Amino acid sequence: YSAVLGLLGGILLALARLSPSPVLRAVSWVYTWLFRSVPLIVVLLFLYNFSALYKTLSVGVPFGPAFFSFDESRLATDMAVAVIGLSLNEAAYASEVVRGGLLSVDQGQHEAASALGLPKRYQFARIVFPQALRSITPNYVNQLIGLIKGTSLVFYVSLLDLFGSVQSMGSTYPGDIVPLLLVATAWYLILTSVVSVIQFYVERYYSRGALRTLPPTPLQKVRIGLRDARARLRRETAI
Repeated sequence: YSAVLGLLGGILLALARLSPSPVLRAVSWVYTWLFRSVPLIVVLLFLYNFSALYKTLSVGVPFGPAFFSFDESRLATDMAVAVIGLSLNEAAYASEVVRGGLLSVDQGQHEAASALGLPKRYQFARIVFPQALRSITPNYVNQLIGLIKGTSLVFYVSLLDLFGSVQSMGSTYPGDIVPLLLVATAWYLILTSVVSVIQFYVERYYSRGALRTLPPTPLQKVRIGLRDARARLRRETAI
């Protein structure tokens, strides 16, 4: 949830930062500056203890009557606090990744799309953003892997993730803490490996048109290796 929401928020913030509106640019810059400056654990703890400041939240006219109110503690469950906190933090970093990718697209591509009279939305969705993804993907995957490992911080807001489960079981079985940590490490390796495989195929897909020959997939590499091995075996047998 946080990876998807963070990326969507990062795209919106990057577009706001590159927009001609000074208000949007200022809001995007302040948001990015603030959440990149504040540690993630502080954001999570602040959201988790937000009900200590405001026990009820209301929707209505500012400084006027409220249309309806609701209990903040019921709305902000441990899962919601974790997702919101991670997403807010992730969006700030993702915005700079997306902005860097958009700036990497050659200005001639923008000019060519404008010369064809294409709508701005179509220019971004079909021409600019697919090319920017070649630069965005490896940088955002690094950020995403950091997010996967950063989820261990939700243990401090009473939500048991992978690391929190290890800590909880380690307090019950202190003699097995090292095996438990090894199991958690194996799961982190599996998750990051899956993300790395997805990264390879996304980069390969969006490299069409930029490369004359697409890099072979792992399965294709295996087939090529087997074919070469059979060819060498035939040559040796013939000799």
